[in-house]
Amino acid sequence: MPPWPEDDGTEASVFIIIGQVTKRPDGPKATVHVMLKAPDEDSAVRETLNALAREGFAEAELDQIGLLEGMPDEEPHASAYEGVIEGEVAVITFD
Repeated sequence: MPPWPEDDGTEASVFIIIGQVTKRPDGPKATVHVMLKAPDEDSAVRETLNALAREGFAEAELDQIGLLEGMPDEEPHASAYEGVIEGEVAVITFD
């Protein structure tokens, strides 16, 4: 997968992070997929946690991290991918 240059000159890859989130402590869990560009795994995890906090999630358990090798075939990931390429963080929840 070709990396995309970041504004600061570092290279970034498109990550997908899968986990469980809750809106309140001990509340019902929902599965979450977060897609974002980052230069490395540590940065991807840090930005994922920040994005989840901005979305109002109180707790997050991150289970898997991987690299995307191009646009996903299925929705809602395919639509989210375009925004990720532009620098957005996509938070996709499944109840």
